[in-house]
Amino acid sequence: MSPRSEETPNGRAPKGATPEAAARGYDVSTPHPAASGTAPQSQERGTSPSKAGAADRPAAKDAEVAKGAKRAAEPKDAKDPKTAKAAKAGKNADRTRGNATTPPSRPQATTLDPGERRRLLHGAHHDPHAVLGAHPEAGGVRFRALRPFARCVAVLVDDRRIELEAEGDGLFSALAPLAEVPAYRLAVVYDGPEQVVDDPYRFLPALGELDLHLIREGRHEELWKALGAQPMTHGGVTGTRFAVWAPNAQGVRLAADFTFWDGTAFPMRSLGASGVWELFLPGVGPGTAYKFEITRRDGSRQLKADPMARAAEVPPNTASIVTESGYAWGDEAWMAHRGDVPVHRAPFSVYEVHLPSWRPGVGYRELAEQLPAYVKDLGFTHVELMPVAGHPFSGSWGYQVTSYYAPMPRLGTPDDFRYLVDALHRAGIGVIMDWVPAHFPKDDWALARFDGEPLYEPGDPRRAEHPDWGTLEFDFGRTEVRNFLVANAVYWCEEFHIDGLRVDAVASMLYLDYSREGGDWLPNVHGGRENLDAVAFLQEMNATVYRRCPGVVTIAEESTAWDGVTRATHLVGHTGFGGLGFGLKWNMGWMHDSLGYVSHEPVHRKYHHNEMTFSMVYAYSENYVLPISHDEVVHGKQALVSKMPGDWWQQRANHRAYLGFMWAHPGKQLLFMGQEFAQGGEWSHESGPDWWLVDPAYSAAGDHRGVRDLVRELNTVYTATPALWQRDTDQGGFEWIDGGAAEDNAFSFLRYGTDGTPLLCVSHFSPVVRQDYRLGIPPSLAHTVWTPVLNTDDERFGGSGVPVDGALKTESTPWHGRRHSIGLTLPPLATVWLAPLA
Repeated sequence: MSPRSEETPNGRAPKGATPEAAARGYDVSTPHPAASGTAPQSQERGTSPSKAGAADRPAAKDAEVAKGAKRAAEPKDAKDPKTAKAAKAGKNADRTRGNATTPPSRPQATTLDPGERRRLLHGAHHDPHAVLGAHPEAGGVRFRALRPFARCVAVLVDDRRIELEAEGDGLFSALAPLAEVPAYRLAVVYDGPEQVVDDPYRFLPALGELDLHLIREGRHEELWKALGAQPMTHGGVTGTRFAVWAPNAQGVRLAADFTFWDGTAFPMRSLGASGVWELFLPGVGPGTAYKFEITRRDGSRQLKADPMARAAEVPPNTASIVTESGYAWGDEAWMAHRGDVPVHRAPFSVYEVHLPSWRPGVGYRELAEQLPAYVKDLGFTHVELMPVAGHPFSGSWGYQVTSYYAPMPRLGTPDDFRYLVDALHRAGIGVIMDWVPAHFPKDDWALARFDGEPLYEPGDPRRAEHPDWGTLEFDFGRTEVRNFLVANAVYWCEEFHIDGLRVDAVASMLYLDYSREGGDWLPNVHGGRENLDAVAFLQEMNATVYRRCPGVVTIAEESTAWDGVTRATHLVGHTGFGGLGFGLKWNMGWMHDSLGYVSHEPVHRKYHHNEMTFSMVYAYSENYVLPISHDEVVHGKQALVSKMPGDWWQQRANHRAYLGFMWAHPGKQLLFMGQEFAQGGEWSHESGPDWWLVDPAYSAAGDHRGVRDLVRELNTVYTATPALWQRDTDQGGFEWIDGGAAEDNAFSFLRYGTDGTPLLCVSHFSPVVRQDYRLGIPPSLAHTVWTPVLNTDDERFGGSGVPVDGALKTESTPWHGRRHSIGLTLPPLATVWLAPLA
């Protein structure tokens, strides 16, 4: 619902409606269409509706604020508008200039060219400003206004009043004997008092030539400042500039809540080869709900939401909202230093959050009071938020985006979302958002066939239709479409201080044959399966974001072996392609292999040992994130703890040991909400995480709190141990001790910091205790004394409490091909970390 509207017994009605809106029947007694943004049946133009039918008329009202109405200089005691007009006309008739008498105040109207009239009234006119407004012609200045359902219209010039004659269909016109076009306003009467408004058709374009040039070139990196709805002061008058890219349209008109979703009164002008249509509407400001009425090539019309809208109505309503931010940020310290250390050499532990369900029913402002404290307490360095951009279905991940520039409105306003990001930053937590540039839904009010032709999508259905998701793919080869997406990435980083973009479904963008059978896809110009346009888009997006937004990281959700996902764009690999330029890439192979291993009973794990070690074969081919994400705990895949074999104790022990292995493995880590306390049920958008599991009133709460305590300890030790993150992308930061202990279900390795300080990790996925388990130690650590810094089997985490001996001295006992070794006790189903004793 629009911020300026509320539910009434008769429908939606405006808050703070302008006098003109009320004069045209837009008040609390006026019913709206059943769904916002849907145009009602229109009456025949040029007829004056009766008061009995006023509630049903599509009164196409312009909603300009009627400030300056006193300029009409009506007699204060004139209660009848017609009497006031007559009095003014009499005053004007008595005025003389020298010996010449002022011409009559009601000049004769002339008929508009039939073709111009038809195009104007049917929404197919490319330049309504050439017909409407004021223009010099033989004999003076022609004034023409399009005011459907107005009873009368007059032009006010200084203290003069010029009555316009009705031409029918809401058109009013007069030729005034003036030497040049003056500054003027319109006085309009509908069913109520006269309203004095600024004429939208007296203003020059509010969009500059440089903006149009950059849009044509596809290089407007601040596109959101050029297109969409921009509140502004133009020609000394406050209002909103509306601009939309629709190159295939015959005409575009603005329809809004104040016009009852009828666009007749406000046709927009084409700005030439740019394909942009523009209109400045005086008096329209934040809170206005609007759409664009597109006249297609076949003459049919469709109401479309603004692709560049920076705010949107709450679904199922579909209109765009005029908005203007007044937010004052408080995260200066965070922004100044977030890029001090490159992300691949910094701690990076991510808590993934589905915003609408983390605390169901809670908005952005309330989340800002709860989420930062929770994440900070658990020691995560970042949150990854999903979904962020507006989308129709509240129960989804938000991967069918309909409002790319508008934060999801269900939880609050754009400034409310800024407040949440600000609160996370002030708590020292970075913010990553899930970003979806691969595809968009087919909703007829959104991007699909936006101006009646394929525009954001390719024209060939073999490239447009996505076979898996019932969506449309973007036409990455079109400069304006690529600009739309590149600017969108910059927009979130600059306008909302987002620290990272996790880019969804990159593989589906890179391959033309993704999920397509032979014959259902078109090869590229070289006959290959690579989508060259998508490659160019991703390279441009990454290069632009890294250039403009220091400290921001881009992360690819890419599941294939594409070469160079996280390589710089100017470096060409063996495949002939430059790098895509991402900062990090999700390691989907590690995720699938490791989850496959731990899902087996311990007795069978020795046959799958390589599933846990294979990731080290390619660990340094890209900069990786290890994701246990939302995708792995829904749709029958089970929650993480439920994937584990054994009884409840063994499931939790496996869960804890796996997390210990994950945090120690090279690469950053990501964990979806609910998995931090071993929630057993799959995620539900209606209930979110099962918080009752950690409620002290629940008898088994200790089991779940123990796992959460482990996650807190993992993050605490991780952040304080540079060996676990400084050299994530440097193969010199890792060394196997024994990667082949399949019979023992054990994995042991060393991690090193840049100064050579080691951390020893041993993950043991067998339910037995192994005494004096020996590990060979490299010669450089021959004199090291080791002490445990983490044991996932600790009783406080819900483990059995088998201790790992402290102060383990390296002995001169050859083992694993090394001259020195240590012997320690391995707890059952546990991961142990040991560090040099200080």
